[in-house]
Amino acid sequence: MKTKKIETEVVINATPEKVWTILTDFDDYPNWNPFIRSLTGQVKPGSTITARLEPPDAFGMTIRPRVLAFETNRELRWRGHLLVPGLFDGEHSFVLFDNGNGTTTLKHSEHFNGMLVPLFRKLLDVNTINGFRQMNRKLKEMAELN
Repeated sequence: MKTKKIETEVVINATPEKVWTILTDFDDYPNWNPFIRSLTGQVKPGSTITARLEPPDAFGMTIRPRVLAFETNRELRWRGHLLVPGLFDGEHSFVLFDNGNGTTTLKHSEHFNGMLVPLFRKLLDVNTINGFRQMNRKLKEMAELN
C-alpha cells in the first residue's frame, strides 16, 4: 500500500479558544475558508459529515468522512475515502497547541494511503498543500483581527 503525508504548521497570535471558535464555526466557512468551502453534519466522534474541498487550481470534491476526534480547543480529526476503503484514504487533522504565551500553534495535516496515492501525488504535493497553507493563513488572519 502506498502512503503520503502532508504536514503544515502556523503560529497564530491568539489563544487556542479563539482559534477553535473560528475553526469550528462551520457555518462561516463559505465566508473565509478558501480550501474547505463547506462542512455540514453533526461533528462528533463516530458521525459522518459532508465537506466540500476546493484545492487551488484543481477540481473540487465533496467527501463524507467519519469524525474520529473532536476535542474542544485541541483537536478535530476525520477519515474519509474515495469510493471504497483502500483505494485512496485520508486522515485529516487539525491540532492546536497552547504555546503558553498567548499564541497557538496549529498543526494541519493529512495522512493518505491506498492503491491510488501515486496517481494523486502531484495534486497532493502542489494543490492540496497550497490549499492547507491558504486555509492556515486565513484562519490566522481571522483569529488575529481582534
